[in-house]
Amino acid sequence: MGRCSLTVAIPTISAMGVECVSIPTAVLSNHTAFKSWTFLDLTDEMLPIVEKWQDYRHEFDYIYTGYLSNDQISTVIQVIEKLKTEKTVIFVDPAMADNGKLYPGFDENHITAMKELITKADIIKPNLTEACFLSDTPFPGTEKEVPLSFYDTVFEKLAKTGPKFIVITGQEIFEGKVADLFYNVETGKSEFYITDKHPGVYHGTGDLFASAFVGALANGMNYSQAIKLSHDYVHVAIEETVKNKLDGIVYGPDFEKAIPVLVEGLKDFKSFK
Repeated sequence: MGRCSLTVAIPTISAMGVECVSIPTAVLSNHTAFKSWTFLDLTDEMLPIVEKWQDYRHEFDYIYTGYLSNDQISTVIQVIEKLKTEKTVIFVDPAMADNGKLYPGFDENHITAMKELITKADIIKPNLTEACFLSDTPFPGTEKEVPLSFYDTVFEKLAKTGPKFIVITGQEIFEGKVADLFYNVETGKSEFYITDKHPGVYHGTGDLFASAFVGALANGMNYSQAIKLSHDYVHVAIEETVKNKLDGIVYGPDFEKAIPVLVEGLKDFKSFK
């Protein structure tokens, strides 16, 4: 219960016409913004799942990782090493912190482990807090109206860890606006895509963006096109949440009603391709 993680990743990617198979790292009754929840750890099942897939000689175009506990990162690195081929793109969402602080239960060891994981990645999508932890950059004390030069510094540090493309999402670089900033390591060029910002907090928007972004790339979009479609998808999902007066923290963005944005966006892209 609650729109985040695999609950939004699978339907988003599937709606974009891409087959999505999952390795659940845990099963929860609902996400942790609720007052209480049940939790079943599935770490011990992850490698056996991969080994079974290898029996059938499946190959994957993309491997996309999200929220991981401390002791799962080393397992995910093994998963990548077992499944990656020359054509596989590795996308890492280092979901571990926000607003200048690590999520509950994480410590410096988690940052160290995540630094190792992003060295395996082709694309990473941290928020500003995570980008600061991963680049050993002091957090600026706010996520609002941070100078663009600060992001450039962080991008350049993160580029040295190995990814080809870096996205920092959901930043209020101008008052009342929200932007996704991105950096192409190969060209050395940074850009941003911006829309009006809705007030409030919406649990799971990072998962929505990441899933749509991977789906867009898998459909042949370039980085800039994928950023725009993913951003617009999240923006409309939040608009629907506001319109329907839903609790965006507990129940997450009303993404189901925004899926037509993906479908139409891909249709337009393919018609002009």
